[in-house]
Amino acid sequence: MNRILVVDDEAKIRAVIREYAEFNGYAVSEAADGMSAVNMCRDHEFDIIIMDIMMPKLDGFSACKEIRKLRATPVIMLSARGEEYDKLFGFELGIDDYIVKPFSPKELMARINAVLTRRGGSQEPAAPPIVFEGLEVNIAARSVTVDGEKVELTPKEYDLLFYLVQNRNIAMSRDKLLSNVWGYDFFGDDRTIDTHIKNLRNNLGPYRDCIVTLRGVGYKFEG
Repeated sequence: MNRILVVDDEAKIRAVIREYAEFNGYAVSEAADGMSAVNMCRDHEFDIIIMDIMMPKLDGFSACKEIRKLRATPVIMLSARGEEYDKLFGFELGIDDYIVKPFSPKELMARINAVLTRRGGSQEPAAPPIVFEGLEVNIAARSVTVDGEKVELTPKEYDLLFYLVQNRNIAMSRDKLLSNVWGYDFFGDDRTIDTHIKNLRNNLGPYRDCIVTLRGVGYKFEG
């Protein structure tokens, strides 16, 4: 049974999400503020976190940063604010989805299912690591090493790199990357992809040139 942590200072919203989530077979835990959520994530593992932004003690963005130091649990952010800046900032933190309040509980369940499906992995035997000289990409273990040193990426940076590697030597437009890595209609611009590519290159160090920019098109991984 998948475990969901619902973090929101409004008890009514937590109750609605719990009702729909439990009806769909999820086990639900609750936190009323960001500080409580971080402490719960220190002691327990969750399959997904539903996180409000505006909360007492510690806001959702700050809580997400702290949780990212502990775990790579996927996060869906909730907010009454739908500004593009908030969405872009959330995606740069590595969140998996962003939903503006008021929202449909049924849509939230569909997005939870979509995120968990993308993160669920395959039931087939794990594929061996993919190696390019001193760069090793292990998709099954969600790990990347550069010259023997493990590289720490955000969850979305892992997803983007794995997708590029799985489609190596194939040109990928920004729209295709947004569609296949983020997995839904993205309301923003290409800066999200460009920011993640820049961070990936910085983390890959001497192998940064494996990610090639295709002017007017997008990117591809050469190896």
